[in-house]
Amino acid sequence: MAAPSEFQVQTSRKIQRLDITQEVARAAKTFPGGTALLITTPHTTAAVTVGEAWDPDVTGDIERALDAWVPNVRFDHGEGNSAAHFLSEAIGNARLVPLEKGKPALGRWQGIFLIELDGPRERTVEVRVLS
Repeated sequence: MAAPSEFQVQTSRKIQRLDITQEVARAAKTFPGGTALLITTPHTTAAVTVGEAWDPDVTGDIERALDAWVPNVRFDHGEGNSAAHFLSEAIGNARLVPLEKGKPALGRWQGIFLIELDGPRERTVEVRVLS
């Protein structure tokens, strides 16, 4: 496996869904060959997903749903961001996307998203090619 390509994403809200498809596609161009991309974020309060990228209302819907997903739960973690840790683990910090002709092979309406769960912050996204 080749060394990862990485890029930074600046978030601006506590919960935010950001389309990173173009950045991932640019990173994929740095890899010769391969059959899949592994897109990860090395953070415990962020996640990576593949979802609808066509209708911008989906982003707002998902952000509101994530905000409401963890109701009044008593957490012991002292930093006050346990809900973000829970959501990150529930969603996952990585996605495997097929690679076709040097580009992410996504469905017509799909995109790749970084999900911020404890922002605003600067986040790292890593892209690796798998053979």
